Amino acid sequence: MIGITTTIPVEVIYGAGHRAVDLNNLFVGAPDPDVLVEEAERAGFPHNTCAWIKGMYGAVFRHEIPKIVAVTGGDCSNTVALAEVLARRGVEVIPFEYPLDGNEAFLKGQVERLMKAFSAAPGKVMEAKERLDRIREKLCTVDELTYMEGRVTGLENHRFLVASSDFEGDPKGFETRIDRFLEEARRRPSSPPRVRLGFLGVPCIFQGLYEFIESLGARVVFNEVQRQFSMPYGERDLVRQYLRYTYPYRLEVRIADIREQIQRRRLHGLIHYTQTFCHRQIYDMLLRESLSLPVLTLEGDRPGPLDGRTANRIETFVEMLGETGAP
Repeated sequence: MIGITTTIPVEVIYGAGHRAVDLNNLFVGAPDPDVLVEEAERAGFPHNTCAWIKGMYGAVFRHEIPKIVAVTGGDCSNTVALAEVLARRGVEVIPFEYPLDGNEAFLKGQVERLMKAFSAAPGKVMEAKERLDRIREKLCTVDELTYMEGRVTGLENHRFLVASSDFEGDPKGFETRIDRFLEEARRRPSSPPRVRLGFLGVPCIFQGLYEFIESLGARVVFNEVQRQFSMPYGERDLVRQYLRYTYPYRLEVRIADIREQIQRRRLHGLIHYTQTFCHRQIYDMLLRESLSLPVLTLEGDRPGPLDGRTANRIETFVEMLGETGAP
């Protein structure tokens, strides 16, 4: 079992015969995620450190994960320090870095370095890519049933797409679950939302967000980063596939993708989620300056249910959109 701190070329891990597990998913999917944060704080992590970093630390030791791939460039800046702490605690750490400028030669070198670290043969890696790409095509169908046909909820969309970072550690079982879901979802009546929302930024730490939005007659029909995890490009070349993955690179690349999806999905407004103590909070002002739709910025700290103040802000935002143009 190989832990990963965010989306990486998991084709390498599966091609080498290992199982990839996204530490973020282990953390937030735990029955007691807040306890994992508290365990990290007892170990010495400061209170004003991102809860995701602390949760990943706790997940590594709860699940006794011996080796991780830490993304030290193109994701959270705190991952570098997390990796050093884990290495001091006896966890084997393999660094992986995305080039901010999207340099193809640099990324190719990083992928080759990762393959060498896992003794992964190129042919096996490409076989794994073909298997995973078949699943990714089905994830695109889940996404289309969300924004085109109104048969999949925002929460269902989020859960399937966010799981594509590691395919739940079991691509075959994950594909079976998608097949069953698609069979059931296609039989549902179409239920278009009154207000169509996009969700920008990292997956939120709140519980109940999507359900509350649906209760207001709105729906998230675009999960930006989760969709990026699913690699919806149909790109045959492994390196170029991860060059098209927008999240690790300059914000302008993300903005171009968001603008395209605003038009394609006929969005009325955007929710931008930011994590407390995360450097990506700074991007909020640039997103607001660059996008034409109304933006509601939400901030979360620790895992837990949606709080009343945030719920009131969402309700007001949805009502405003309904009054100013949403059908």
